[in-house]
Amino acid sequence: MFCPKCGKLLTPREVDGKRVMGCDCGHVHGGSAVVREEIKKDERKIEVADADVETLPLVEEKCPECDHDHAYFWEIQTRAGDEAATKFYKCEKCKHVWRDYS
Repeated sequence: MFCPKCGKLLTPREVDGKRVMGCDCGHVHGGSAVVREEIKKDERKIEVADADVETLPLVEEKCPECDHDHAYFWEIQTRAGDEAATKFYKCEKCKHVWRDYS
């Protein structure tokens, strides 16, 4: 329902203890209107991905702990913006994490 005075959408309000349809401009709908509120509970199942599945790129990099030759890597800007990003590696085999500042 729209306000005949200003054209805005009428919204449910409480006036003198009654629920009526009204507008910000002060207009109150004179006729009877049924206001119904329905609250729906949103129950969705969320599938949790396997935490052991790595989605990072895999590169040839030797692990300093176990000498395995493959590691996942990512970059983070840990210093000033005009300096190179820090590369982090995570060994595919032993999960050791180390960084490369070059």
